[in-house]
Amino acid sequence: MTERELTEPVALCLPNGSLNREAVGWSRRPLHDTSGIGRGIRDRGRNKRWEYWAVLTPTHIVSLTVSSLDFAGVHGFWVRDRRTGVTIDRGRVGGPWTATLPGSLGEGPASARMRGLEISITEEAGGTRLRASAEGLSVDVFAELPDGHESLAVVVPWTERRFQYTVKDVTRPARGQVTVDGVTTEFQDAWAVLDHGRGRWFHDVRWNWGAAVGHTDGHLLGMQFGARWTEGTGMTENALMLDGRVTKISEQLVWEYDLDRPLEPWRISGTDVDVTLTPEYDHASRTNLGIIGTRGNQVFGKFTGWVRVAGERIEVRGLFGFAEDVANRW
Repeated sequence: MTERELTEPVALCLPNGSLNREAVGWSRRPLHDTSGIGRGIRDRGRNKRWEYWAVLTPTHIVSLTVSSLDFAGVHGFWVRDRRTGVTIDRGRVGGPWTATLPGSLGEGPASARMRGLEISITEEAGGTRLRASAEGLSVDVFAELPDGHESLAVVVPWTERRFQYTVKDVTRPARGQVTVDGVTTEFQDAWAVLDHGRGRWFHDVRWNWGAAVGHTDGHLLGMQFGARWTEGTGMTENALMLDGRVTKISEQLVWEYDLDRPLEPWRISGTDVDVTLTPEYDHASRTNLGIIGTRGNQVFGKFTGWVRVAGERIEVRGLFGFAEDVANRW
């Protein structure tokens, strides 16, 4: 598979709202103008926009989502204490007006405002500030953006009217705190993972996503893997981030797992990847509203195995991360 690397700014959409074929490819930093998504009446109901952040620490997992699905705002906020096994979930669903999202990544704040839930994602000097508050729960995290930092940005083209732009940024050093019922814990050795999405989707979709980050074998390694939703498009969202540099994987990787037993190991393999996730927690979600519904299993745990970058084999020893299988009717 040959995937084109983009190095100059480009618009995702043509003036009529369809896919700009010059935008198809991948880049090491966000270059796409995605302001055409969600503007006007083009393909109403099919526009999907979101900012998802996961903060991974030795003591906690924090998950934040601000999203607009055209017909609804679906916002996530949950925290798991890895020491006690207690998970607090304060996610809410509201009208589309409950979400504020920038046209393109970094062009403005993202926020969710509902009774009982507030989420704020703002760009500051040197990084991104993540704040959220709900009953008995609040977080304040700063995801640093080091000089020269690289991430993976990809346009996945299904048709001229159905396509997705995603930025997966999985190696952002983070610092901050979580407060649960008045008790505050400062984060140590934390990492923030971003999934930024803008696109127009089919009604019924299914995807895999996996990521992990940390120090191993003398390197800082980020792993970014995806499957199902990119098949047949000529693009993947697979990459390795070694010591701040992205190496694109232009290959569909093999995922092996059993959804009936999600806490059993998940294996992801290919020519330059062979890693296994041993889960410690399954964040399962189920929603069924007739023609609209979701089913997701996002398992968190430690990856072991190996990856290869520029001929060098890197041993993966206990990198914390996650893998998921999601099916949406949206």
